[in-house]
Formats: sequence, C-alpha cells, structure tokens
Amino acid sequence: MKIFKSLSAISLVILSLIFIQCSDDNVKLTTPVKIRLTDAPAQYDKVNIDIQAIQFHSSNDENTEDGWQEMNLLNAGIYDLLEFNNGLDTLLVDQEMPSGTVSQMRLILGANNSVVIDGVSYDLDTPSAQTSGLKFQIHDDFLAGIEYKLWIDFDAARSIVSTGNGKYILKPVIRTFNEATSGAISGTISPAEALPTIHAIIGLDTISTIAEENGSFLIKGLQAGTYKLDLMPIDGYAEKEIEGVEVNNGAVTDAGTIEISAN
Repeated sequence: MKIFKSLSAISLVILSLIFIQCSDDNVKLTTPVKIRLTDAPAQYDKVNIDIQAIQFHSSNDENTEDGWQEMNLLNAGIYDLLEFNNGLDTLLVDQEMPSGTVSQMRLILGANNSVVIDGVSYDLDTPSAQTSGLKFQIHDDFLAGIEYKLWIDFDAARSIVSTGNGKYILKPVIRTFNEATSGAISGTISPAEALPTIHAIIGLDTISTIAEENGSFLIKGLQAGTYKLDLMPIDGYAEKEIEGVEVNNGAVTDAGTIEISAN
C-alpha cells in the first residue's frame, strides 16, 4: 500500500512538471521597445509631417497578414521636424513587442504634410507614403526583457523637392539607428554667432546638423570610425575642417571648443 502511495506521489510530480513545461512553452516572450523621431536640420521655417502609423515586420510573426504588425503610436498627427534636431527627439512608441528578429519597419503618413518658407505654407505631395508607407531596413533582434531603443532620423533638407511654381514634393530620406550600435560627436562653436552647418563625413556618408544659438552641437547615430568635420558658417566667417575625430559605439566624442575665424 505504501509503495502504491509513493508511486502516486511520483506520478503527480511528473504530471506537474509536464504541465509547467507546457505552460512555459505557451508563454510569449516580449521586448520593451521605444521609438523616437529626430531630424537633420533644414533651412525652412517648419517641416510638418503627418504621422499616422508605425508598423514592423517580424519573421517570427505568423499570425498577421504578410508578417506586418502595427505598433501603438502614442500620438498620431502632425510633427514639426525642425523641433527635433541637434540631439532633440520625441517619443513615438513605448510598448512591449513580441521578441524575435525584425527585418523592416514602415512609417505611414497622412495627407496633412506641409513646409513653411518665409512665413508661407506649402502643401507637400506624398502619394507613395500614403499608400504602402515609408519602408526602412532594420535587420535586428528584439531580445526578451532587454529594452530596445530606435531613432528614426528624418532628413528634412534632403526630403523636400521643389518642382517650381510654388509646388513641393516630399520624398523622404530616412535613416535609423539604435543606442548600442552608434556613437555621437558633440562640441561648441566659438563665436556662437558663426552658426555653422556641421558635416560629419566618413567615406561616402555625411551626417549633418546646425549649431544652436549658444554654439553647442550634437550629431547622433554615427557608426564607429574616424570622421572629418566640415564646418560651413554663415557669411562673414571662414570654413573649417577638422580631421581624425574618432567615434566609438555607445559613447559621445567631445570635439571641444572649435574656433572659427571671421573673414
């Protein structure tokens, strides 16, 4: 009788372990994801972009059409890109997402896009963006329990094309970067009144910003490597180049105070 009771207890333990294992197999792992919008500067008064949705494509997601899944956009609507340059950004998405490999994301725009030039607003035609969305490659992993931070860098200057007669088209130029696989360059311009556009150049790639009124600047989302800084100030000041600026992933390289001479 004791042997029977012992066998029954062992059987219950085995059944419990099987149940727990099956329950664990059904648990879906998730990753906290934050997506922010930032901008490379442009010589406009405003660049208003109507963001309506963000979607991602996961190779592990078999339950959605074509593998695309929509994220929870915190605030759909119009964003002035020029409010988010020189290291500033705004949070678009903050949610738990299924863990796994992500190949692409796409940004879907509405119809209310415009550019303001010398106080005059012009509509931006964006037919392709309104239909299938603006796709950009990610090819990254959402690791379970580890926060993933992604920046969408919208290059306003290169994204707006004038067709003449006061008409403009939005042909978005977008790059993305995350915190773990990129670095940054910061510095201060003296005198601040020179207000240069600062180009960080590596190989054939150029990432730009414009110094703030106090002279400070920050260029984020740079791949590791050695950069040349090309500074293009306003009229009355001389251009300047700085070679050999090293950038490392996950770090900000301080270029210090950069003196610009008057012409």
